[in-house]
Amino acid sequence: MKINKIKFQNFRIYKGTNEIDFNPNNSKNISIIAGKNGFGKTTFLTSLIWVFYGKMMGEVEDKYRKDIKSVGGYDNFLKTLLNRDVKSEYEIEQKGQPTFSVEIELKDLSIPSIPCKSVKVKRSYDLVKQTEKLSILIDNIESELSKEVGYEVFINDFILPREIAKFFFFDAEKIVSLAEAKSKQELKNLSRAYSEVLGIKKYEDLKKNLETLISKFKRDGASPEQREQLNKLLKEEKQLNGLIEINQDSQNNIEKEISNQHLISEGYQEKLIREGNGITLDELQELKKERDNLKEESIELRNRLRKLLDIAPLVLAGKKFLNLKEQLDNENKLHSENIHKFIKTEEFVSFSNLLLKNLDDLTFDTLTKSKIVNALKKTISDKQNINPNENVKVLLDYNDEQFRNVEAVYNNIKSSFSSQFNDIIRLEKNNRVLLSRVLNKIKQAEARNDNHLAQKLRQEKINVDLKISELSQNRDMLLEESGGLKIKLATNHKLLSQFEKDINLDETDKKKYEVIENLLYKINKIIYKIKEDKKYSLQKSLLLGLKKIMHKKDFIANVKVNVLEDVMDIDLLDKNNNIIDKDSLSKGEQQLYATALLKALVDESGIKFPIFIDSPLQKFDKYHSKNIIREFYPDISEQVVLFPLLEKELSEAEYQYLKPNVNKAFTIENNNGSSTFKHVAVNSLFDHLNSEKNVYAN
Repeated sequence: MKINKIKFQNFRIYKGTNEIDFNPNNSKNISIIAGKNGFGKTTFLTSLIWVFYGKMMGEVEDKYRKDIKSVGGYDNFLKTLLNRDVKSEYEIEQKGQPTFSVEIELKDLSIPSIPCKSVKVKRSYDLVKQTEKLSILIDNIESELSKEVGYEVFINDFILPREIAKFFFFDAEKIVSLAEAKSKQELKNLSRAYSEVLGIKKYEDLKKNLETLISKFKRDGASPEQREQLNKLLKEEKQLNGLIEINQDSQNNIEKEISNQHLISEGYQEKLIREGNGITLDELQELKKERDNLKEESIELRNRLRKLLDIAPLVLAGKKFLNLKEQLDNENKLHSENIHKFIKTEEFVSFSNLLLKNLDDLTFDTLTKSKIVNALKKTISDKQNINPNENVKVLLDYNDEQFRNVEAVYNNIKSSFSSQFNDIIRLEKNNRVLLSRVLNKIKQAEARNDNHLAQKLRQEKINVDLKISELSQNRDMLLEESGGLKIKLATNHKLLSQFEKDINLDETDKKKYEVIENLLYKINKIIYKIKEDKKYSLQKSLLLGLKKIMHKKDFIANVKVNVLEDVMDIDLLDKNNNIIDKDSLSKGEQQLYATALLKALVDESGIKFPIFIDSPLQKFDKYHSKNIIREFYPDISEQVVLFPLLEKELSEAEYQYLKPNVNKAFTIENNNGSSTFKHVAVNSLFDHLNSEKNVYAN
């Protein structure tokens, strides 16, 4: 499947009609759309999400969900998509038609039982009528299939499921979050993405529905006294969720205000330096950039140190922690053997039933047949009773996730804790010295105290900095409050779960409950089996991708995917089979890992759809950029569209490596606040950049 054309009509910065014709071919799969910051690259990606998913776009990325929420809902969000000039002309002068639309033409789309050359998807909005319209044409004709199943369902089922769309439209710098997944919630999100691309989500949705149904049966079977207590717990749960949501909104508002006040403070500092004539503005910008990088590095180092300090007591525990690990290993082996024993029992029973059935076809006398049956039963019984760990006492009874966490901590302590700790201390000390030097340079560049204007500016800056400090304290208080609320919510969940277990059902509901529990058990087995079967192909694909794009040879020797209940984690292993801490990777290496993971997930999905990448080579050095250009972009999809900032995210030298695979190149031009697309010859992209320096960032 490829995108042939995209047409914009008054969509945000793209005023009037703007069309881009990719005209894809099979020999060259890459298209370039280059433009300066603020010219419409992010808007381009937003338009694609909107045309396909409309009001469901919030389910593709949290960013869109937050944007929709911040303006008061989807209807208000739609009004922000209309070009500002067109909106103003209509509201002030009552001129023009305040409508906008995006239309995409797809080719090589395979629809079961319907041969077609092209599919056109168009979504439009009329501000006056406040109506959104979606149309789908197959070979320029309305299809009964798309009308019958519904246009939104047709897109989700035959074009691109919204659950995995984020893997096809992404900011290359932001996908580093995949590599930084550490917390349980982050790992759950990774597991959810894994489930989506493997098609397991429908089973997991069914599992959730059955779990909800089980809770309903339990709650319906409660006595009046139990129901009163149950309602109290449910009411408290609802209140806690509401308080957590309010707290999060307050945190978001404070973060925005802190960001705004930082801009004001920096503005005063620039004026102070300009007044003092200590350094040039260019030198100031360089110092500020260096200061921000050092502050960011300092935060990252502190976070890494905090994680290490969390496990320091276990390091001090020494032999006691080793004893704990040995006990857990033995219990885990016993648990695994019990599972295998259960599976083998099922296999033995199935085998014995089949054998007994086939015995009926043989001419054995009753006595002989009875002896065979007894011998078979004894063999199965003997096999079941074999247990090499029968002397192991279960003292801890950790679940898979808890065992996995202890194992990860143990491997970290054993392999790299000491070196990591010393490296962080050294780096933090160097960072502190460098940051102090930069801050002193900036301070020394400010105006003298005897300058009245400078004194006024300095006082204003002090007031703003005090406000930032006050806001930061409020944010910290909210974070502390949020932690307490989440602990209360977790406690409430446990009480609610335990309470439901104690409720007795009548005979009718008990039978229904048992049927649902049986279904739930089977679905869990199906989900587990699919994940186990698929994780090996994911491991292989991820390792192959890493070896292609990493310039450090044998740095990552193997990859291990761990799937435990609803949590998925990925271990990178060195040649000694020790786990590599992902925090020890550089930002560029983390992005390489995330990039390889993304490609592996896309490959596992089996979906052929164009991939759009913003900021394609951010954080990569020239060696890794070369590998990405040669090994990643030509293979990740049959059609790849890159949105680089020329000379910053794609240099001319890097473009030379990319050029053999480039089909078409475009630039985004901006005139009086409106952007348009300009087709340029593939060989002349940087010539165009050099001739129009006012258009692009250097």
